[in-house]
Amino acid sequence: MNILDKIIIDKKREVEVKKSIIPVSQLEASVLFNGRTYSMSKLLKNSLSGIITEHKRRSPSKSIINNKHSVEDVVIGYQNAGASGISVLTDGKYFGGSLDDLILAKASVNIPLLRKEFIIDEYQILEAKAHGADVILLIAAVLSREEIKRLSEFAQSLALEVLLEVHNQEELEKSIMYSLDMIGVNNRNLKTFEVSLDFSKKLSSLIPDEFVKVSESGIETVDVIKELQQFGYQGFLMGEHFMKTENPGLAAKEFINKTIL
Repeated sequence: MNILDKIIIDKKREVEVKKSIIPVSQLEASVLFNGRTYSMSKLLKNSLSGIITEHKRRSPSKSIINNKHSVEDVVIGYQNAGASGISVLTDGKYFGGSLDDLILAKASVNIPLLRKEFIIDEYQILEAKAHGADVILLIAAVLSREEIKRLSEFAQSLALEVLLEVHNQEELEKSIMYSLDMIGVNNRNLKTFEVSLDFSKKLSSLIPDEFVKVSESGIETVDVIKELQQFGYQGFLMGEHFMKTENPGLAAKEFINKTIL
């Protein structure tokens, strides 16, 4: 059993427990549930850099990445740096995140927030809305076409945008539908953790132009950004690159400034 399979098994258990403790009515009563949402896809289309930064404490492959800074300090630094959006990890067991991180981020910035989570149930989308997310992530590797359709349509009914993540042509072909806003190609295989930019390059021509193309993981230099832009990518999700520094916001600012020169 690979790490992704383990995460999904644990996630199913977690969701069932949460459902038994916090009813949907409580989520819908959240102050944030009917609040304003920001469009990440529109911001990426008009951005010179397209950088999506991330708040990420740890990962299954690299243990602790950065546990020193508060959520508020990190996300404010990212917004000041000119990020087009911020990904917030909310998985606790494997990534050290929580929905509280999402609330703190929402209270601190006014740019789009992506709830980065292993979403398998509509309940998690209601959670995302209730805790201030503007965008949800769906991972094609763990969902059927029918599940992607049902979850993405539900998200859009709540005025949330959808970033659909794929790793190969098979996942992409089963996933293309008009209830998505962005299609992301993860350069890290979630089953083997192998990283290669070839994933993004090979799939770029297969992604219809009506979707904003996002490249995820393994992006370390401005030259890589420039190269991927030639393949039609407008968004670049950079997870560990900034978080592994002493000052994520400053690191993001220096990087983004270089991309727009």
